[in-house]
Amino acid sequence: MRKSRFTEEQIIRILREAETGQTTIDALCRTHGIAPQTFYRWRAKYGGMEPSDAARLRELERENARLKKLVAERDLEIEVMKEIAAKKG
Repeated sequence: MRKSRFTEEQIIRILREAETGQTTIDALCRTHGIAPQTFYRWRAKYGGMEPSDAARLRELERENARLKKLVAERDLEIEVMKEIAAKKG
């Protein structure tokens, strides 16, 4: 996945700017150089978050990826054991 030009903290700050209602979403997107679709995707993911929440989300996503990798490796080991047991029997 491509790395974003913006950190989670910057994204949350941009979303807060939109919440103030001083400018339109389109004007805000032009100012920050993002597409409206990107803004709405960010709002779906980060809407209502604090910067500390975003850091915790990032930490949980890393942990989840690590655990998925462990489960995949364990499944592979189980499949190999089953094949070995089938050949012996």
